[in-house]
Amino acid sequence: MKTHILAEGKALGFDKLAITDTDLSQHTPHLREWLAAGFAGDMGYMARNVEKRSNPELLEPSTCRVITARMQYLPADTQPIQVLENSGLAYISRYALGRDYHKVMRRRLAKLAQQINVTLGKEQTPFTFRAFTDSAPVLEKALGEKAGLGWIGKHTLLLEKDAGSWFFLGEIYTNAPLPVDQPDSEDACGKCSACMTVCPTDAIISPRRLDARRCVSYLTIEHKDAIPLEFRQAMGNRVYGCDDCQLFCPWNREAPTTTEADFAVRNGLDKPRLVDLFALSETEFLAMTEGSAMRRIGYAQWQRNLAIGLGNSQGGDEVVLALTQGLGRVNAMVDEHIQWALAQLDGS
Repeated sequence: MKTHILAEGKALGFDKLAITDTDLSQHTPHLREWLAAGFAGDMGYMARNVEKRSNPELLEPSTCRVITARMQYLPADTQPIQVLENSGLAYISRYALGRDYHKVMRRRLAKLAQQINVTLGKEQTPFTFRAFTDSAPVLEKALGEKAGLGWIGKHTLLLEKDAGSWFFLGEIYTNAPLPVDQPDSEDACGKCSACMTVCPTDAIISPRRLDARRCVSYLTIEHKDAIPLEFRQAMGNRVYGCDDCQLFCPWNREAPTTTEADFAVRNGLDKPRLVDLFALSETEFLAMTEGSAMRRIGYAQWQRNLAIGLGNSQGGDEVVLALTQGLGRVNAMVDEHIQWALAQLDGS
C-alpha cells in the first residue's frame, strides 16, 4: 500500500513523498524558545495552538502517520540575480510568480487522499486522511526532515542535496499505520555560512535561528505597518519576499526547475519595472494578482513596498513623478514611505 501511495503521488506531480510518525519532541523546544525570544514578531498565529503544532494527533484525532510531499516551484530562466542587480526592476520572490501554491498543493494532496481511500475501501473500512499546505498549525519542515525529505539548513529552510530548497511542502495526516521512512541525519551545510552572510538585513542571527522581525520576507508580507527605517535601504528592490539565502546556497546551484504549468510566470512578474507596478490602481493590482499568493498583502502594503524600492533606485524624472503622483492615493502610512523615497532620491 505504501508503494501504491508513493506511485499515486508521483503521478499527481509531487517530486518526492515520504512517511513519518508524529513524534516531534526533538523540535518542540526550538519552537518554544523561538517564540519566547519574540522572533515571530507580528505573527501571533505562530504562538497559538503550539500544542497542536507539536502533537499532530491533537490537530487531527487518531493521527499516527504523516505523509509528507515535496513539489519544486522554481521557474526556469527568471534570472533572479540579474533582477536584484537592476534597481529599476522589482524583485518578487520566485515562489509567488505563478498560481497560489496553497490551492495547487492542497488540491493535489486532497486528490491523493481520495485515491488512497478508494483503493483501501475495496478491502476494508476507509482510513481518515486530511491534507494541509501551510494552512494549519503544522510543523512542516520538522515533519519533512523526520520523513527524510532533507535537513533543515542554516537558513532554516528544508534542504536536500539533489533538490536544493526551491520546493513547497504539504502533508496528509492519517490514522493508517503505514511503514515510516528513516530520516537522513546528515547535515551537509558543513562550515558554509553563505546564507547568513548574504542576508541583506542580518536576519539569520545564528545557524538555524531566524529573527523574523528582520527578515525581508516578513517585512514585505507579514508586517502590516511602517517598515522600520533601519531596514529600508537594505531591502533594495525586493517588494514581495526575499530569496537571497536560497540564491547563494551552494546546494541550489544545480537545483531542478519546475515543469508544473501552475507555477509558470504570470503577467511578466519575473522582471517588472518598479514604476509600472507602482502606477497600478487597486483594481488593476487585484486583477494582476488574482489566483496569486501575492493577493494576501493587499494594496496598501504593495504600494508601501514599491515606494521603498523606488527610493532605492537610480531615480530620475519618471520615478520622482510616479512617487509624487502616488501621494494621497492610499493612506498616511504609504505617504510616509513615499516621502522617505523622495528624500532618498534627493540625497537628504
